[in-house]
Amino acid sequence: MGSKAKAIAGLLGATCVCSVIALILSVVNVKDVLLPPSTKYGLVFDENGTGIVSQVEACSVSGPGISSYADEPAGAGASLKPCLDRAMEIVPAEQQRETPTYLGATAGMRLLREENSTKAQQVLAEVSKAIGEYPVHFRGARILTGSEEGSFGWITVNYLLETLLKFSFAEQWEHPQDTEVLGALDLGGASTQITFQPGVPVQDRNTSVFFRLYGTNYSLYSHSYLCYGQSQALKMLLAALHQVSSAQISHPCYPRGYRENLTVAELYDSPCVRAPSSASPGLVLTVTGTGEPGACGTAIQSLFNFSCGAERPCGFNGVYQPPVRGQFFAFSGFYHSLHFLNLTGGQSLSLVNDTIRQICSSSWKQVQELFPMASRTQLRDACTASSYTLTLLLQGYKFNTTTWPNIHFTQQVGAYVGWTLGYMLNLTNMIPSEPPAAVTELPRSSWIAASVLVARVHTHPCLICFWTVFVCLWPLQ
Repeated sequence: MGSKAKAIAGLLGATCVCSVIALILSVVNVKDVLLPPSTKYGLVFDENGTGIVSQVEACSVSGPGISSYADEPAGAGASLKPCLDRAMEIVPAEQQRETPTYLGATAGMRLLREENSTKAQQVLAEVSKAIGEYPVHFRGARILTGSEEGSFGWITVNYLLETLLKFSFAEQWEHPQDTEVLGALDLGGASTQITFQPGVPVQDRNTSVFFRLYGTNYSLYSHSYLCYGQSQALKMLLAALHQVSSAQISHPCYPRGYRENLTVAELYDSPCVRAPSSASPGLVLTVTGTGEPGACGTAIQSLFNFSCGAERPCGFNGVYQPPVRGQFFAFSGFYHSLHFLNLTGGQSLSLVNDTIRQICSSSWKQVQELFPMASRTQLRDACTASSYTLTLLLQGYKFNTTTWPNIHFTQQVGAYVGWTLGYMLNLTNMIPSEPPAAVTELPRSSWIAASVLVARVHTHPCLICFWTVFVCLWPLQ
């Protein structure tokens, strides 16, 4: 056979093999799937002390939060190092330098910035310095706005509960049909946030938030109340009680028979409370618990202005809020204050009221016997914290007997619920604005068959060309 005839025969053979491969690809079952991403890691530091959040673990940072290091900024950076060391054990060494790392400071630092912006910047500089000593892709430390804190908490809740996007039984990513997104209720130490999708247009642009996630638009209501986080609210309550008494303070929310001493300086150490001009910083105050549920409720209500006026609905302190709508997940302080009394399991509002009234009527000896493993602070604040939580939800955010069952108290849903996951998802663009692109997947058995055919004649120029086209163009079909 001549060379020309051999070349023709070779081309015919190659064409035959290519046709066989094409036939295999045309008859096998295929399905649309997402291209699997490689495993990546991300770190977020929460200044409130809830810890480092990564894709695989949470680490509790010691101390009360970086804002407490206003007078010793270097201590803020040092407090993060044990968890940074732990993160370096988890994230593979070859991926550490590409791991995006953020520090988001929330209401505690917002308060410090109001009080002394220079000290706030020094604290941020020290934590940035500490994180910068590790082989990660540090993208900065900053103070979040209240609206951001609430919005990122909302993203976290809905991302974890798969109300934004879900992998269906048909093995496809799709927007869940007839599924309402969840509202988010967050109670921190210095602020509280409410974020939800109302059934009406938001009338106040300052409380309006818009997201486009996975091809769906979300118009939300979100507001953050600074100074109405649990620790600051309890401090405001104690200050209000002091201002109607003298050095002897009767506290109706503390257990009957409880006593403690503190100075005026310790009481008025926050921008949320203003000391009377006549107060002496070194004066020692004696606080005595009286255990009076009715007086406790009245004192807590005095912290709020619940009047709304006739023009539009509001939450409290005159802030616009449309009526609550849908299911809500309540986390952080909302969960912890009621979980201490075993009230996060869907109990009726009447049972919650009765339980709180009972703990608020108890003596110091009785609460110690009821909760022998609890700390002194937990026992002292059990009535105050739970009463404040209930007042905030019912009279502040305007939940009622009908909507109370729509609140689900939770600490985690596969991961700790809070703003940190939503913050990382947003900053790393891990939630796209449009639906994820799908490609056509070939069953593994068909890949094996095609690979065997190609492997046998892989040196032929025609098949090398075909293999290149096959690899580059097949996912686009």
